[in-house]
Amino acid sequence: MRAVWLALGAGVLVAATAAGPASVAATTNTTAQVTTTAVQRTAADSPAGFVYGTDSWPVSGTGSAPYKEPVTGGSYGGYIGMAGNWARTLGCKTGNFLAYSATNAAQANVNYSKYHIGIGTGVYWYMGGPGVDPHWNGTATESFKWGAQQAAWALAAMKKLPVTYPVVWADIEEPGIKPALDNGWNIHYSSPCSGVPVTYHTPASVDRAEFNGFAAYITSHSKYHVGVYSSAPIWANIFGTPATTGTASLIPNTYEWTYLKATRSLSVAPAGWCVPKTSTCAVFFGGQTSSSKYALMWQWSGGGGYNNGHGDFDQIDVARMK
Repeated sequence: MRAVWLALGAGVLVAATAAGPASVAATTNTTAQVTTTAVQRTAADSPAGFVYGTDSWPVSGTGSAPYKEPVTGGSYGGYIGMAGNWARTLGCKTGNFLAYSATNAAQANVNYSKYHIGIGTGVYWYMGGPGVDPHWNGTATESFKWGAQQAAWALAAMKKLPVTYPVVWADIEEPGIKPALDNGWNIHYSSPCSGVPVTYHTPASVDRAEFNGFAAYITSHSKYHVGVYSSAPIWANIFGTPATTGTASLIPNTYEWTYLKATRSLSVAPAGWCVPKTSTCAVFFGGQTSSSKYALMWQWSGGGGYNNGHGDFDQIDVARMK
Protein backbone atom coordinates (compact mmCIF):
# COMPACT_ATOMS: atom_id res chain seq x y z
CA MET A 1 0.00 0.00 0.00
CA ARG A 2 1.20 3.44 -0.64
CA ALA A 3 -0.86 6.45 0.40
CA VAL A 4 0.45 9.25 -1.74
CA TRP A 5 -1.32 12.16 -0.08
CA LEU A 6 -2.31 13.21 3.40
CA ALA A 7 -5.78 14.70 3.72
CA LEU A 8 -5.80 17.57 6.17
CA GLY A 9 -9.49 18.27 5.91
CA ALA A 10 -12.55 17.12 4.02
CA GLY A 11 -11.79 17.56 0.34
CA VAL A 12 -8.37 19.13 1.00
CA LEU A 13 -5.43 17.04 -0.17
CA VAL A 14 -1.81 18.00 0.35
CA ALA A 15 1.07 16.14 -1.28
CA ALA A 16 2.96 14.28 1.40
CA THR A 17 3.48 10.60 0.95
CA ALA A 18 3.70 7.28 -0.74
CA ALA A 19 2.33 5.27 2.19
CA GLY A 20 1.13 1.74 2.01
CA PRO A 21 0.46 -1.33 -0.01
CA ALA A 22 -1.08 0.52 -2.93
CA SER A 23 1.75 2.19 -4.80
CA VAL A 24 1.38 4.00 -8.11
CA ALA A 25 4.64 2.68 -9.51
CA ALA A 26 6.88 -0.14 -8.34
CA THR A 27 10.07 0.86 -6.64
CA THR A 28 13.15 -0.99 -7.85
CA ASN A 29 16.76 -1.47 -6.92
CA THR A 30 18.16 1.74 -8.41
CA THR A 31 20.79 4.31 -7.51
CA ALA A 32 18.50 5.40 -4.65
CA GLN A 33 19.00 2.15 -2.79
CA VAL A 34 20.97 1.90 0.42
CA THR A 35 24.36 0.28 -0.07
CA THR A 36 25.09 -3.02 1.61
CA THR A 37 28.08 -1.63 3.49
CA ALA A 38 25.88 1.00 5.13
CA VAL A 39 23.43 -1.55 6.43
CA GLN A 40 23.56 -3.14 9.84
CA ARG A 41 22.92 -6.82 9.12
CA THR A 42 20.52 -8.42 11.55
CA ALA A 43 20.71 -12.10 12.52
CA ALA A 44 17.10 -12.16 13.74
CA ASP A 45 14.24 -9.86 14.53
CA SER A 46 13.63 -9.04 18.17
CA PRO A 47 12.13 -9.50 20.65
CA ALA A 48 10.98 -13.09 20.17
CA GLY A 49 7.73 -13.27 18.24
CA PHE A 50 8.53 -10.50 15.73
CA VAL A 51 9.56 -11.10 12.10
CA TYR A 52 10.46 -8.87 9.18
CA GLY A 53 8.48 -8.83 5.92
CA THR A 54 7.60 -6.84 2.81
CA ASP A 55 4.42 -5.91 0.99
CA SER A 56 2.96 -4.98 -2.38
CA TRP A 57 5.39 -4.38 -5.26
CA PRO A 58 8.24 -6.87 -5.74
CA VAL A 59 11.29 -6.48 -3.52
CA SER A 60 14.40 -8.35 -4.64
CA GLY A 61 17.43 -9.55 -2.76
CA THR A 62 16.04 -12.32 -0.59
CA GLY A 63 18.69 -14.83 -1.74
CA SER A 64 17.97 -18.56 -1.67
CA ALA A 65 15.91 -20.62 0.75
CA PRO A 66 15.58 -20.09 3.60
CA TYR A 67 15.03 -16.56 2.33
CA LYS A 68 16.32 -13.43 4.04
CA GLU A 69 14.76 -10.00 4.46
CA PRO A 70 16.17 -7.80 1.67
CA VAL A 71 18.84 -5.24 2.63
CA THR A 72 18.46 -5.48 6.41
CA GLY A 73 19.04 -9.20 6.79
CA GLY A 74 17.28 -11.46 9.22
CA SER A 75 14.73 -14.06 8.18
CA TYR A 76 12.11 -13.17 5.58
CA GLY A 77 8.99 -13.54 7.69
CA GLY A 78 6.10 -12.65 5.45
CA TYR A 79 4.61 -10.98 2.39
CA ILE A 80 1.35 -9.02 2.11
CA GLY A 81 0.01 -8.41 -1.42
CA MET A 82 -2.93 -6.60 -2.94
CA ALA A 83 -5.73 -9.08 -3.67
CA GLY A 84 -7.74 -6.46 -5.53
CA ASN A 85 -8.55 -2.83 -6.11
CA TRP A 86 -11.99 -1.20 -6.31
CA ALA A 87 -11.03 0.88 -9.38
CA ARG A 88 -9.65 -2.13 -11.18
CA THR A 89 -12.75 -4.19 -10.40
CA LEU A 90 -15.07 -1.44 -11.67
CA GLY A 91 -13.07 -1.05 -14.88
CA CYS A 92 -11.67 2.46 -14.30
CA LYS A 93 -8.98 3.58 -16.73
CA THR A 94 -6.92 5.16 -13.94
CA GLY A 95 -6.01 3.93 -10.47
CA ASN A 96 -6.44 0.33 -11.61
CA PHE A 97 -3.04 -1.02 -10.50
CA LEU A 98 -2.51 -4.35 -8.75
CA ALA A 99 0.45 -4.38 -6.36
CA TYR A 100 1.20 -8.08 -5.99
CA SER A 101 4.38 -10.14 -6.27
CA ALA A 102 3.96 -13.87 -6.90
CA THR A 103 7.71 -14.28 -6.35
CA ASN A 104 7.72 -12.71 -2.88
CA ALA A 105 4.59 -14.65 -1.95
CA ALA A 106 6.23 -17.92 -2.94
CA GLN A 107 9.39 -17.07 -0.97
CA ALA A 108 7.41 -16.19 2.14
CA ASN A 109 5.42 -19.40 1.86
CA VAL A 110 8.53 -21.56 1.53
CA ASN A 111 9.94 -20.02 4.70
CA TYR A 112 6.60 -20.53 6.46
CA SER A 113 5.85 -24.09 5.36
CA LYS A 114 9.34 -25.60 5.16
CA TYR A 115 11.33 -23.65 7.73
CA HIS A 116 8.53 -22.57 10.10
CA ILE A 117 9.44 -18.90 9.78
CA GLY A 118 6.88 -16.11 9.98
CA ILE A 119 3.40 -15.89 8.49
CA GLY A 120 3.73 -16.80 4.81
CA THR A 121 1.44 -14.74 2.57
CA GLY A 122 -1.40 -12.39 3.46
CA VAL A 123 -3.49 -9.99 1.40
CA TYR A 124 -5.25 -6.64 1.53
CA TRP A 125 -8.15 -5.16 -0.43
CA TYR A 126 -7.67 -1.60 -1.72
CA MET A 127 -11.02 -0.15 -0.69
CA GLY A 128 -13.16 2.47 -2.34
CA GLY A 129 -15.26 4.56 0.05
CA PRO A 130 -18.98 5.37 -0.19
CA GLY A 131 -18.31 8.16 -2.70
CA VAL A 132 -17.34 5.68 -5.44
CA ASP A 133 -20.17 3.24 -4.80
CA PRO A 134 -21.99 2.68 -8.14
CA HIS A 135 -25.28 2.56 -6.21
CA TRP A 136 -24.59 5.47 -3.85
CA ASN A 137 -27.72 7.05 -2.35
CA GLY A 138 -26.25 8.69 0.73
CA THR A 139 -27.47 6.13 3.27
CA ALA A 140 -25.61 4.00 5.78
CA THR A 141 -27.61 1.00 4.57
CA GLU A 142 -26.24 1.30 1.05
CA SER A 143 -22.76 1.97 2.40
CA PHE A 144 -22.92 -1.27 4.40
CA LYS A 145 -23.85 -3.15 1.21
CA TRP A 146 -20.96 -1.56 -0.68
CA GLY A 147 -18.55 -2.70 2.02
CA ALA A 148 -19.96 -6.23 1.87
CA GLN A 149 -19.65 -6.23 -1.93
CA GLN A 150 -15.95 -5.41 -1.72
CA ALA A 151 -15.47 -8.13 0.89
CA ALA A 152 -17.07 -10.63 -1.49
CA TRP A 153 -14.69 -9.53 -4.24
CA ALA A 154 -11.76 -9.89 -1.86
CA LEU A 155 -12.67 -13.43 -0.84
CA ALA A 156 -13.20 -14.42 -4.48
CA ALA A 157 -9.76 -13.07 -5.41
CA MET A 158 -8.13 -14.84 -2.48
CA LYS A 159 -9.23 -18.22 -3.77
CA LYS A 160 -6.67 -17.80 -6.56
CA LEU A 161 -3.83 -16.76 -4.25
CA PRO A 162 -1.59 -18.77 -1.87
CA VAL A 163 -2.88 -17.13 1.31
CA THR A 164 -1.66 -18.53 4.63
CA TYR A 165 -2.17 -15.55 6.98
CA PRO A 166 -5.55 -15.50 8.79
CA VAL A 167 -6.13 -11.71 8.62
CA VAL A 168 -7.67 -9.95 5.60
CA TRP A 169 -6.60 -6.30 5.54
CA ALA A 170 -8.93 -3.48 4.50
CA ASP A 171 -6.69 -0.80 2.97
CA ILE A 172 -8.31 2.50 4.00
CA GLU A 173 -6.40 5.52 2.75
CA GLU A 174 -6.60 8.71 0.70
CA PRO A 175 -3.94 8.14 -1.98
CA GLY A 176 -4.17 11.20 -4.20
CA ILE A 177 -4.54 8.91 -7.22
CA LYS A 178 -7.12 9.42 -9.97
CA PRO A 179 -9.96 8.79 -10.49
CA ALA A 180 -10.78 9.45 -6.80
CA LEU A 181 -8.03 11.30 -4.94
CA ASP A 182 -9.50 10.30 -1.58
CA ASN A 183 -10.74 6.86 -2.75
CA GLY A 184 -14.26 8.14 -2.13
CA TRP A 185 -14.11 8.38 1.66
CA ASN A 186 -14.96 12.07 1.95
CA ILE A 187 -15.87 13.06 -1.61
CA HIS A 188 -18.86 11.76 -3.57
CA TYR A 189 -18.19 11.51 -7.31
CA SER A 190 -20.68 11.70 -10.18
CA SER A 191 -19.74 8.11 -11.01
CA PRO A 192 -17.02 5.81 -9.65
CA CYS A 193 -14.52 6.39 -12.46
CA SER A 194 -15.42 9.96 -13.44
CA GLY A 195 -13.15 11.90 -11.09
CA VAL A 196 -15.86 14.57 -10.95
CA PRO A 197 -16.73 15.61 -7.37
CA VAL A 198 -20.36 16.22 -6.47
CA THR A 199 -20.13 16.75 -2.71
CA TYR A 200 -17.17 17.11 -0.37
CA HIS A 201 -18.45 15.60 2.85
CA THR A 202 -19.50 12.13 3.91
CA PRO A 203 -20.71 11.58 7.49
CA ALA A 204 -18.36 9.44 9.56
CA SER A 205 -21.32 7.17 10.37
CA VAL A 206 -21.74 6.41 6.65
CA ASP A 207 -18.03 5.70 6.21
CA ARG A 208 -18.09 3.46 9.27
CA ALA A 209 -21.12 1.58 7.94
CA GLU A 210 -19.06 0.59 4.91
CA PHE A 211 -16.24 -0.81 7.02
CA ASN A 212 -18.81 -2.62 9.19
CA GLY A 213 -20.26 -4.20 6.04
CA PHE A 214 -16.82 -5.34 4.91
CA ALA A 215 -15.99 -6.81 8.31
CA ALA A 216 -19.35 -8.52 8.74
CA TYR A 217 -19.12 -10.21 5.35
CA ILE A 218 -15.57 -11.47 5.86
CA THR A 219 -16.30 -12.96 9.27
CA SER A 220 -19.63 -14.51 8.26
CA HIS A 221 -18.46 -15.96 4.93
CA SER A 222 -14.94 -17.15 5.74
CA LYS A 223 -12.54 -18.33 8.43
CA TYR A 224 -10.55 -15.08 8.22
CA HIS A 225 -10.21 -12.26 10.71
CA VAL A 226 -10.48 -8.59 9.69
CA GLY A 227 -7.75 -5.98 9.95
CA VAL A 228 -7.25 -2.38 8.81
CA TYR A 229 -4.24 -0.80 7.11
CA SER A 230 -4.20 2.96 7.71
CA SER A 231 -2.57 5.72 9.75
CA ALA A 232 -3.70 7.96 12.58
CA PRO A 233 -4.07 11.19 10.52
CA ILE A 234 -5.89 9.49 7.65
CA TRP A 235 -8.13 7.54 10.00
CA ALA A 236 -9.10 10.73 11.85
CA ASN A 237 -9.75 12.58 8.59
CA ILE A 238 -12.21 9.90 7.49
CA PHE A 239 -13.80 8.71 10.72
CA GLY A 240 -13.13 11.64 13.04
CA THR A 241 -12.15 11.26 16.68
CA PRO A 242 -14.15 10.31 19.79
CA ALA A 243 -14.48 14.03 20.50
CA THR A 244 -16.00 14.77 17.08
CA THR A 245 -17.82 11.61 15.99
CA GLY A 246 -18.00 9.39 19.06
CA THR A 247 -17.64 5.66 18.54
CA ALA A 248 -17.48 5.88 14.72
CA SER A 249 -13.72 6.32 14.99
CA LEU A 250 -13.05 3.50 17.47
CA ILE A 251 -12.03 -0.04 16.47
CA PRO A 252 -10.90 -1.59 19.78
CA ASN A 253 -11.28 -5.21 18.65
CA THR A 254 -9.95 -4.95 15.10
CA TYR A 255 -6.46 -5.95 13.97
CA GLU A 256 -4.30 -3.07 12.79
CA TRP A 257 -1.44 -2.43 10.39
CA THR A 258 -0.04 1.10 10.57
CA TYR A 259 2.32 2.97 8.26
CA LEU A 260 3.38 5.77 10.64
CA LYS A 261 5.86 6.69 12.03
CA ALA A 262 8.29 5.67 9.30
CA THR A 263 11.81 6.23 8.01
CA ARG A 264 13.67 6.23 4.69
CA SER A 265 16.74 4.71 6.29
CA LEU A 266 17.28 0.96 6.23
CA SER A 267 20.56 1.13 8.12
CA VAL A 268 18.99 -0.21 11.32
CA ALA A 269 15.95 -2.50 11.40
CA PRO A 270 13.24 -2.30 14.09
CA ALA A 271 13.28 -4.10 17.40
CA GLY A 272 9.71 -4.47 18.56
CA TRP A 273 7.74 -1.36 17.65
CA CYS A 274 10.70 1.05 17.42
CA VAL A 275 13.84 1.56 15.37
CA PRO A 276 16.64 1.46 17.99
CA LYS A 277 18.27 4.77 18.98
CA THR A 278 15.70 6.82 17.05
CA SER A 279 12.28 8.37 17.70
CA THR A 280 10.76 6.23 14.93
CA CYS A 281 8.13 4.07 16.62
CA ALA A 282 4.86 2.60 15.39
CA VAL A 283 1.78 4.75 16.02
CA PHE A 284 -1.54 2.94 15.76
CA PHE A 285 -5.03 4.45 15.35
CA GLY A 286 -8.73 4.09 16.09
CA GLY A 287 -8.12 4.20 19.83
CA GLN A 288 -5.38 1.55 19.86
CA THR A 289 -1.71 1.64 20.84
CA SER A 290 1.23 -0.69 20.24
CA SER A 291 0.43 -2.44 23.52
CA SER A 292 -2.91 -3.66 22.17
CA LYS A 293 -3.15 -7.34 21.32
CA TYR A 294 -4.67 -6.25 18.01
CA ALA A 295 -1.59 -4.27 16.91
CA LEU A 296 -0.06 -6.71 14.42
CA MET A 297 1.96 -4.95 11.74
CA TRP A 298 3.99 -1.81 11.09
CA GLN A 299 5.14 -0.66 7.66
CA TRP A 300 8.23 1.07 9.03
CA SER A 301 9.86 2.08 5.73
CA GLY A 302 8.87 2.49 2.10
CA GLY A 303 5.38 3.84 2.74
CA GLY A 304 3.98 7.15 3.92
CA GLY A 305 6.29 9.06 1.59
CA TYR A 306 9.37 7.47 3.15
CA ASN A 307 10.80 5.98 -0.05
CA ASN A 308 13.94 3.95 0.57
CA GLY A 309 14.74 2.93 -3.01
CA HIS A 310 13.79 -0.71 -2.49
CA GLY A 311 10.15 -1.17 -1.50
CA ASP A 312 7.86 -1.56 1.48
CA PHE A 313 9.36 -3.04 4.66
CA ASP A 314 7.25 -4.38 7.51
CA GLN A 315 7.56 -5.43 11.12
CA ILE A 316 5.15 -8.26 12.00
CA ASP A 317 4.12 -9.49 15.43
CA VAL A 318 3.58 -13.21 14.89
CA ALA A 319 3.17 -14.07 18.57
CA ARG A 320 -0.10 -12.11 18.94
CA MET A 321 -1.79 -14.30 16.32
CA LYS A 322 -0.93 -17.58 18.08
